[in-house]
Amino acid sequence: MKKYNFNAGPSMLPREVIENTAKQILDFNGSGLSLMEISHRAKDFQPVVDEAVALIKELLDIPEGYSVIFLGGGASLQFMQIPANFLIKKAAYLNTGTWAKKALKEAKLFGETVEVASSADANYSFIPKDYQIPADADYFHFTTNNTIYGTEIRKDPDSPVPLIADMSSDIMSRPVDVSKYTAIYAGAQKNMAMAGVTVIIVKDSELGKASRPLPTMIDYRTHVEKGSMFNTPPVVPIYSLLETMRWVKAQGGVAEMDRRARERAEIVYGEIDRNKLFKGTAAVEDRSLMNLCFVMNEEYAELEKPFLDFATGRGMVGIKGHRSVGGFRASCYNAQTLEGVNALVQAMKDFEAEH
Repeated sequence: MKKYNFNAGPSMLPREVIENTAKQILDFNGSGLSLMEISHRAKDFQPVVDEAVALIKELLDIPEGYSVIFLGGGASLQFMQIPANFLIKKAAYLNTGTWAKKALKEAKLFGETVEVASSADANYSFIPKDYQIPADADYFHFTTNNTIYGTEIRKDPDSPVPLIADMSSDIMSRPVDVSKYTAIYAGAQKNMAMAGVTVIIVKDSELGKASRPLPTMIDYRTHVEKGSMFNTPPVVPIYSLLETMRWVKAQGGVAEMDRRARERAEIVYGEIDRNKLFKGTAAVEDRSLMNLCFVMNEEYAELEKPFLDFATGRGMVGIKGHRSVGGFRASCYNAQTLEGVNALVQAMKDFEAEH
């Protein structure tokens, strides 16, 4: 039976990315050595890093004056590394979900923080609007996509201060005006690579402004100056990232990824709204194109587990919703196919017909 991967992360990768990475794991560039065992300073690996950086800059149209670095530790490490490097007097944060809340918690260790708005009281079911960003803040931090609650900010906000964003789960799915940002960071295991590498885009002119002493590994300048080679980088994940960036470019770039995301979401949300058994959990205007969350309508609540079992029997993998929301979550990152979303929709229709 064919499997359809809707895992929220680590998540589905293009088949050719998996196959090409697997080939290099067996024999890297004809060297007779596995990609898993080469030195990160081997002459054949530096071009991998260089091409990966160049493709990220090309695909996101990153202007001059920005650096792209690859680190370990996931986006969760960036929750503290961002304020350590950029919080001088005060930082503004938008609280739209679990990860945004965690980022705010870490920032409080480094200085004054302002929570400009929160949707926590509504179980993060919408993106707050009409909030005020302090004009004297060093930066405004927000999380573009909320994997747990299925909401998304899919355009660069207007702000009187520079932006910093956690784009872990929707980077490379749409165009971004990078010039508005001091930094963008993303755990790569949604739209960019296998788990194990974090991508950070930083504005060079903003580095080193905070007066606090920084541990060498926490200072972004360390990694910019050493080209992500200050210590051993995650070699295999970076290679898989390179293959994914090649795939995105070959498919038509981020504009095409955006078109496909909208097409997939229209199909799935269309069925959620049509089907008598289901309802969406996020405000319609804030629905994520990456993580499509839905639950059973109240009168059919007892059918939640039967539908999960039914869909699993049809080959759906990873559609169980996060425990804080319940129900179901269909994660549709760049590699998700129309075949996959149509299979899910057919399962929803067939289950409805039986009830």
